[in-house]
Amino acid sequence: MAKSSEIEHPVKAFGWAARDTTGLLSPFKFSRRATGEKDVRLKVLFCGVCHSDHHMIHNNWGFTTYPIVPGHEIVGVVTEVGSKVEKVKVGDNVGIGCLVGSCRSCESCCDNRESHCENTIDTYGSIYFDGTMTHGGYSDTMVADEHFILRWPKNLPLDSGAPLLCAGITTYSPLKYYGLDKPGTKIGVVGLGGLGHVAVKMAKAFGAQVTVIDISESKRKEALEKLGADSFLLNSDQEQMKGARSSLDGIIDTVPVNHPLAPLFDLLKPNGKLVMVGAPEKPFELPVFSLLKGRKLLGGTINGGIKETQEMLDFAAKHNITADVEVIPMDYVNTAMERLLKSDVRYRFVIDIANTMRTEESLGA
Repeated sequence: MAKSSEIEHPVKAFGWAARDTTGLLSPFKFSRRATGEKDVRLKVLFCGVCHSDHHMIHNNWGFTTYPIVPGHEIVGVVTEVGSKVEKVKVGDNVGIGCLVGSCRSCESCCDNRESHCENTIDTYGSIYFDGTMTHGGYSDTMVADEHFILRWPKNLPLDSGAPLLCAGITTYSPLKYYGLDKPGTKIGVVGLGGLGHVAVKMAKAFGAQVTVIDISESKRKEALEKLGADSFLLNSDQEQMKGARSSLDGIIDTVPVNHPLAPLFDLLKPNGKLVMVGAPEKPFELPVFSLLKGRKLLGGTINGGIKETQEMLDFAAKHNITADVEVIPMDYVNTAMERLLKSDVRYRFVIDIANTMRTEESLGA
């Protein structure tokens, strides 16, 4: 008979978990493994709230196992290291992103593309090597193999930097891989939300000319004046869209719900690239003729490997890139999830774990 999550490991832990498809998060006692010789243990300070957290707690993708403690945009301070750890030391600020494990031997892993390994272990909701479930950063403590620990740049804020561990690498990686990181490149960003606003900042730091494409006219001023985009397209305005035909080298599409792709293909120059990074619940219809005309490319990515994520953090620190965040207490998280679904946040919620995970909650969970 399997042990309960509270006693399966020797180190007590506390977090907030969803128990069923209602997605309601509430206090949850569980446990973490002992610190192995290559492990790093940390006290969680901040954890970003990602749209994928909402999908997972509601089992929208069909593979959630309950109870589930979400969170993969984790920043903390190292409290213990294993005897063979070389990467960081006690007292260092560090991050944990979307992954805590992979096979480390396949072609993808050997090429520093762990996120594309066939046997990735997600930071939460996956089965770890020891057969137990991984739990994420909506919790007081984490432990991970040092390979999956990110060194935190000294001048990068902890709270507004946390979302970069997902939103940052998910937008940085396709810009690099698809050759859209060259100065002067004309980039479109679809959806000015949690991913989209970071994509604008990353593309501008690479020297691109950025056009924001969104369904809401209310985001025009913020896109142009606050985020520094060069132009804005209201994608429900056919005249605006028609006037911008064949003007973009590439598009990063961040929208996590189903939407028409043909109008986006029309915005691309010949040989242009439409890169999907949003993860909708249902499959898209592919407008093949829009793809064929102009020899255009449809691609995608989930995030990046550990080496590239570290590169992204260092790039963000150099260019003063952070997410625009609303810092919230732990007990506000269910309201935050409701607001997230309504796009009622500019642009990313971050939970202040260290200061708001109260002792009395732990005792009463």
